[in-house]
Amino acid sequence: MSEPGRLVLVRHGQTEWSASGRHTGRTDLPLTAQGEQDARALHEPLAGFDVGLVLSSPLKRARRTAELAGLAVDRVDADLLEWDYGGYEGLTTPQVREQRGDEWTVFDDGVVPGDTPGETVEEVAARASRVLQRVGPDLADRDVVLVGHGHALRVLTATYLRQEPRFGAHVVLDAGALCVLGREHGKPALLAWNARR
Repeated sequence: MSEPGRLVLVRHGQTEWSASGRHTGRTDLPLTAQGEQDARALHEPLAGFDVGLVLSSPLKRARRTAELAGLAVDRVDADLLEWDYGGYEGLTTPQVREQRGDEWTVFDDGVVPGDTPGETVEEVAARASRVLQRVGPDLADRDVVLVGHGHALRVLTATYLRQEPRFGAHVVLDAGALCVLGREHGKPALLAWNARR
């Protein structure tokens, strides 16, 4: 019996907003020149996986990252969209804290409605659970790549590890990085995190 496949998470390359720390949920920004370079640099490490399925967020920063990293996207999956930040879209954490007058974090305190309704961490985790259920059969014998966004992939990691969604606050994921989730002795495990090469 073969070893189960690994789940490879790829965060899109840098955008203008990710470089400046602005919360970028549904705003569909392109990659910067650095973001494109970061995405191309993922080609070599990704070539070492036995990829059977690639899913991508529908946003162009994720799809372009997949393309530049040499991945052929099998399906675009709306459940891989970034957290809907609602009224905090485009703001940095210091700006939100100044508005609120407290030590806000998205994982602990959530968002407020804005041009979009926003999401709770539990709603992001529900989307992550649906993704994990869909790719489960493919992980039986091959690797699966998910190309998406920082906060949503952190919540997905918490869900995969059978932790509370807010556990995602403890695993930082940089733009243009990849992570590997798998199993050790039958238990979900982090095999690699926030890798660049």
